[in-house]
Amino acid sequence: MPIGILIVDDHPLFVEALEQVIQGTFADANVTKATSIETARAALDERTPFDLVLLDLSMPGTRGLEGVIELRTRYPKLPIVVISALEDSRIIHEVMQCGVAGFISKSSRVGDLGRSLQDVMDGMVVVPKDYEPPYEGAASDTSELAARISTLTPQQVRVLHMLRQGLLNKQIAYDLGVGETTVKAHVSEILRKLKVASRTQAVIEAAKIDFDAILAERGGE
Repeated sequence: MPIGILIVDDHPLFVEALEQVIQGTFADANVTKATSIETARAALDERTPFDLVLLDLSMPGTRGLEGVIELRTRYPKLPIVVISALEDSRIIHEVMQCGVAGFISKSSRVGDLGRSLQDVMDGMVVVPKDYEPPYEGAASDTSELAARISTLTPQQVRVLHMLRQGLLNKQIAYDLGVGETTVKAHVSEILRKLKVASRTQAVIEAAKIDFDAILAERGGE
């Protein structure tokens, strides 16, 4: 049976190269491409099943770990592998804490990339060879925050994203096609799950999953 792979990346040249690697590794692969999280959701919600998602971290409309968290929350049983040019060990650690099936560097050689994809399809978790996870006890607040955000429902993740954009409840309700009462209920649950007292604090907390915050934290070590 053909293997269904979804590439979520907005860099045409890399996508073309990655597709060639996939076809060279899996002769029966059926590749679909999406250039944003929104188009990825549309593809995943269609009837065609996927066996693997290859996700770039730097996608339009998302910041930091938002894209990873949203897809992991919305499709918890679907293997997701992050393929990124961001190779900082702290970022890799935070991504892996989100429960993905692996992290592959965009600078990987073609042969290594193909082997990593094969390993993932064989059920293995892959990370760069030179990656060294933080020692036990060095887990950052970002890891704990990502874990809390991962408890949000897909709709709550969308509401949190809209809160970060500065939208009011009325605007969120209009965009989602729901009532303001429903939005207020989502906001209340977001505050409870993130352990904060206000929507402003929720936005501040969510901003901590941005890569600049992760790198800044590393720089202060």
